[in-house]
Amino acid sequence: MDTFNYPHYPDLKNRTVLITGGGSGIGAAFVEAFVGQGSKVAFFDIQEEVSNELVRKLASGGPEPLFIKCDLTDIKALKKSVAEVENKLGAVRVLVNNAASDERHEPEDVTPEYWEQRLRVNFSHHFFAAQAVKSGMAKAGGGAIINMGSTSWHMAMEFMPAYTSSKAAIEGLTQSLARAYGKDHIRVNCIIPGQVWTPRQIRDYLTPEYEQFMN
Repeated sequence: MDTFNYPHYPDLKNRTVLITGGGSGIGAAFVEAFVGQGSKVAFFDIQEEVSNELVRKLASGGPEPLFIKCDLTDIKALKKSVAEVENKLGAVRVLVNNAASDERHEPEDVTPEYWEQRLRVNFSHHFFAAQAVKSGMAKAGGGAIINMGSTSWHMAMEFMPAYTSSKAAIEGLTQSLARAYGKDHIRVNCIIPGQVWTPRQIRDYLTPEYEQFMN
């Protein structure tokens, strides 16, 4: 995808943009698109190799993105990483809460520990990332927080209940934060994409059984 042929939006130039899960898939496309707009882009990911490769790929196309390795289930590390972004690039004006993992699991196999871990991977960091950027964003005059939802729970997919529950919760969180942060000129929205066949999705899940389910 050649994002640099897309329209340019002057209000995004030099804006600090933070993307979680930006090393691959949808997140990497966000990173590439915002770099193409001339934004100051930072992204978090736990995948070091693919993230560094993305930085090298984009270095000649606009401002070099800042990659910070961060385990988003570690809230202290998340907050520390947000502070690093603010120190290096200025107040975050756009936050894209993208990181997630749609790991398949059967309901009868879920333990309390697995359930809690899946919520930390897919939901909790959305709130704490928004909380961490809110003060600087408000002082800078406002901004936008974009939470990535999913059609999976709308479609009642039965083979990943911890994931679908997390994605349903994101929509509720979005509405609450939109009301809470709106007075500070911060928009909070949720994007609900359909199926996106990223390289990982194709590798792990494009099976005859899945195609039969979708049909």
